[in-house]
Amino acid sequence: MFRREAVPFTFVAEADAFRSNVTPPPRERASASQVVARTMIGLTVVAGLVGSLLLGMPALESGTSSPGHSQSSEASDRR
Repeated sequence: MFRREAVPFTFVAEADAFRSNVTPPPRERASASQVVARTMIGLTVVAGLVGSLLLGMPALESGTSSPGHSQSSEASDRR
């Protein structure tokens, strides 16, 4: 079915056939202090994003909030 092409590096060709029978050791569980530290870092990042969004929203709004001020170009006034 498959026709394999020649591979210039033998270790690449041999890597397909290699299967290890050694199981890796289980991962260590994170300690309580590590979980708290990761949670605090995540909350700090989220709070920074929310804060920047709240502070940036007035700059993103169009000028419709103040009804007395309207923008017009000088080019339209000189006609």
